[in-house]
Parts: sequence; C-alpha cells; structure tokens
Amino acid sequence: MSEYNKLDMFEESGYVVLDQYDQAADPQEWLDVEYVDWKSSGDTRFAPLASAYGDIECDGFWNHNPPKTDKDGVWIDSQTEKAPILTRRAMEPGANVGRCRIIELQPNEYGEALYNMHRDDNNRLNPPGTGWIVRGFFNLTDDQDSVMILREDKDDASTETRVPLPAGTMAVIDTQRLWHAVWHKGAEPRYCLITSWESGPELEAYLKARNPRARVDSLPMTDEEIAAGEALAEGKRQARAAALAARGEDPRFGDGSLRVMEEEYSEA
Repeated sequence: MSEYNKLDMFEESGYVVLDQYDQAADPQEWLDVEYVDWKSSGDTRFAPLASAYGDIECDGFWNHNPPKTDKDGVWIDSQTEKAPILTRRAMEPGANVGRCRIIELQPNEYGEALYNMHRDDNNRLNPPGTGWIVRGFFNLTDDQDSVMILREDKDDASTETRVPLPAGTMAVIDTQRLWHAVWHKGAEPRYCLITSWESGPELEAYLKARNPRARVDSLPMTDEEIAAGEALAEGKRQARAAALAARGEDPRFGDGSLRVMEEEYSEA
C-alpha cells in the first residue's frame, strides 16, 4: 500500500487524457499576464497565477522561508485579475492547488525534447497519508503537430507515448512518475496552463466526469526519426559533460552515464 493517497486511474499508465474543451471560445488571457524568465525543459518563460506566498516568482515551494510542500498556493491578484477564466479552470476541480502557472515554450526539435525530459519533484515535504500531487496540463494554443512526450523509462523509447496537443487538450499526469517534455513543432510559442493538484475525492470526481483515458494513440514516428532524435539528445549530453569537465566541475553522473540529471529540471 502506498504511503500517499493516490487515484487508481493513474496506476495503469501514469496519466489520463480528458475530453477536450472549446478553448477557441475563451479569450487569450495568457497574452495579458506578466511572465518571468524561468528556464525549464527548453526555451521557456512562466507566468505564475499561484505561487508559494503570492509573489510573481516560480521557485519551488520548498525553497521559501518557511518551506512548504506543493500545496496551498497563494493566488496572485494582479495575475488572476487578468486571467479569470484560466484561474477558474485551475480551481474547478475543487482540489488543493499548489503551483499554478502558464508556460511559454519556443519551438524545438524532437531530440532537444528528449534531452530535456525530466521528472518533477512534486511531493517534497508532502506528509505521508495525504494526497499525492499530480499536474494538470491544459493546452491553450492550437499546436496540432506538437506532442507531450511521456516515458516510463527515460532510456527506453518503447515506453514512449506522444500525446497530441490541439487547443483544449486536457491531460493530468503523475509527473513525478513519468519522464516528460514537449516537442513543439510550431512556428509560434506554445502556451499551456499547468496546475499542481492534490489527489483526493474532489479531483477524482472531476476527472471521472470528463471521460478519462489512460491510453491514447501516439503521433506516429518512424524508427529512423526516433533514432535521429536519440542521437541528437545523446550528442547534447556528451557536449554538456565535456563542458563541465573543461571547467573542472563534477557533472554528478554517479553511474558513469551521460544524461541530464533530474534535479536540474524539476520545474516544468
């Protein structure tokens, strides 16, 4: 038995995709809010709607004084006033909300996304016996050719799912379990609302009412395309390790492999 309260619907795959909503009917509130430079899993900026103590910043809740787990986020009035519909969407499940922010991601390549795959440190300081933190991803822009890459095993492409990202896509992911990153093929930035939710009866009821699917069809790719992406990612790992070695820094590859360390990408 888990020491945390988890939802059974995540056991199979670690994620669920819900029925799409009509994002085109909503105003583009993500263009009105204030962004801060916060690099995570690619060329990104973030616009926080809720933070640890209500400031426009994106640091992990545990890096504050006093530190806290990724729950009880404080809504930022100056941001939520500009994005009331997005704020309501984040609050709609009725679950405890921790971090809530809009991500802006610039276009990238498949191999770059593989290099940037990470797992999130959602449950640091989370007391055992309480709800496990998962993250909701509501795609705001119509990124028909872009995908959320999910892997159970970071180094095993056979465990990969590529979730398509048209506007209105709603995915809820155990991002502490699954390695993930977005491959954004569009010419313009991608925008997505990301919300930390506590697992519990409120979130379960919200998800069950929206036809949660634990498996979706991946965007097709050839073995050659996947292999080329893996080669690009490995080349970037090699280059990073060489740069660290040239500066006399310990790359912290304790097992001797060349990989992006999870700790460096815990905020996407």
